[in-house]
Amino acid sequence: MSCLQTIEDYGLRAVGIGERLLPREDFTLCHQFTLIGSGMIWNVYFGLVALTLGFFLATALAMGKASSRALFRKPCEWFIFLFRGSPLFIQFFFAYFLFLNLKSVHPFFEPFTAAWLGALVVLFFNTAAYSAEIFYGALLSIPKGDIEAADAYGLSGWSRFKRVIWPTMLRLAWPGYTNEAIFLFQSTALVFFSGFPAWQQRGDALYYASYFADKTFNPFVPYPILAFYFILLTLVVISVFGLVNKRLNRHLPQNTRQKIRLRPNLIR
Repeated sequence: MSCLQTIEDYGLRAVGIGERLLPREDFTLCHQFTLIGSGMIWNVYFGLVALTLGFFLATALAMGKASSRALFRKPCEWFIFLFRGSPLFIQFFFAYFLFLNLKSVHPFFEPFTAAWLGALVVLFFNTAAYSAEIFYGALLSIPKGDIEAADAYGLSGWSRFKRVIWPTMLRLAWPGYTNEAIFLFQSTALVFFSGFPAWQQRGDALYYASYFADKTFNPFVPYPILAFYFILLTLVVISVFGLVNKRLNRHLPQNTRQKIRLRPNLIR
């Protein structure tokens, strides 16, 4: 079988298109690159959807934590503390058994027991909590002169938030938020170890890497391939977020613009 035929057969297997059965023997590098790359579709799905939805929740949580009213501030503080204070793997574990119990109460929760939705919810809450703390720190760092200038122009309420506070908060928080996005995509590999089952045995990239490692008794081929794909994904994230950072800082002189730097989190 040629490599092109392998790509046609297994390139989209992770989403249910192509061959249903995995290869059982004569594993080639093309098999491993193709199937692990196919599984990356799920990793990108988890990271992209959780990051997009988590961005808006994080903004609301940061504003709530900065509120002077305890009714808004306390729930946001406890939400952020809960998801930042506990390991992501433990959150997967408890969420899975929570959704299992809720499934027995109402069939509405049945989709939440699968990885495509249940694990996504956990990643969504987790990244929202971490991002909210980044945004909250940026809110506290907004120069008072910017707020006073907005007041002098007669801006207040939603207009002041939309035109002054929110853009300044994003500009200050974006480098830290970029590193959170990178770590979120890397954290999607933990879905394989969570209790959430893969949809019809079509798992993420680590699912296929582990399959080849078990079948060939050689982990030194599939796992470096997996790392290669995640490095490529990280470069894409840095590039996209770098363009957004450049856009946010377009009004600043070139020598004063804050640049994106990769600062990997060793422990989360």
